[in-house]
Amino acid sequence: MSLSRRAFVRAAAAAALAPASALAQDRQGAPMAHAGHESPYAHLFNPEIKEPPPGAMEAVRFTYSPAPASARMGRWEPRANLPIPRSEMAWATACRGKMHVIGGYGIQRVDRPYHHVYDPAADRWEERAPVPLGANHIGVDTMDDRYIYAIGGFIEQNRAPHSQCFVYDVETDKWTRIAPLPNPRGACAVSCLNGLVHCIGGRDVRSVDTHEVYDPKTDKWTRRAPLPGMRDHVGNVVLDGRIHVIGGRKDTFDFNTGLHHVYDPQQDSWSQRAPMPTPRSGHGAVVLDGRIFTMGGEGTRRIFGQVESYDPKSDSWEHHTPMRTPRHGLGAVAIGSWIYVAGGGVLVGGAFQSSINEAFTLG
Repeated sequence: MSLSRRAFVRAAAAAALAPASALAQDRQGAPMAHAGHESPYAHLFNPEIKEPPPGAMEAVRFTYSPAPASARMGRWEPRANLPIPRSEMAWATACRGKMHVIGGYGIQRVDRPYHHVYDPAADRWEERAPVPLGANHIGVDTMDDRYIYAIGGFIEQNRAPHSQCFVYDVETDKWTRIAPLPNPRGACAVSCLNGLVHCIGGRDVRSVDTHEVYDPKTDKWTRRAPLPGMRDHVGNVVLDGRIHVIGGRKDTFDFNTGLHHVYDPQQDSWSQRAPMPTPRSGHGAVVLDGRIFTMGGEGTRRIFGQVESYDPKSDSWEHHTPMRTPRHGLGAVAIGSWIYVAGGGVLVGGAFQSSINEAFTLG
């Protein structure tokens, strides 16, 4: 389904925020900070602001889903927070049973090279070698359960894309520069499939439909069939040998979509599936128990907490227990029978980062 270009709509400037002493609890009364953290929040520009204004998170919290309720609603539990509040990083990737969160906003900068790794078995974070070029909205994925690819990103706040690409070896804790993207962009979908790295969509100065593929054997990029509909900040997963690209935005979150397209590498073609019930962007997407789960995201005056899952057999969606702490620009992975969601912004835009880490299970 082709999308016509719309005129660029500039997002409203974030209002100035003042310090607050609100209790750090969500609407379910669950504590939102862990021992050892002064606050799970940080302001992007003012280090003296430690928490969002009273009522600000509640005002944008949105958890209603039009999808039918699942027979397995699942539950959320708190886990050890990130070492520092972060947002707008790579979407995160899992490798050897651990979660890797790379780049993004943090400590009053938007070009951090942070590389934090979460071990769910120990409920503990550690630092690994930083990505060579700090940026936000880096696309990442894992190949062969050993190599993590970091593709593109922005070096300014959600703009100024770069073309640099790197691969990380978990066994040596080292990054290596690889061939750059032919077309610089950030907020793209990166999926490793059949020994190739797919970089789909994203944005340069506007949303694009570009689909380029990197071959580690030749260190070269080639073109593939473009994404049907220019968009960025999507959710993407690999399932049953195909790439699913779900949701996202056309230029700004004022034009969010629930579009759901599937790429078949054998045919180099796209097909459409049932759309995500809640159009959103900056959300997470993972595969658990043979289903695709999406969670979080942002929209106009909204931070989404919906958890919706897609059944590829019936081409249908249902909803689950919403997030305890709705966020966007987060890191999400599935490891074992759990989904882990770390960091992300708790208000619309990039003004506030969080260190919150929460886990979801159907059990």
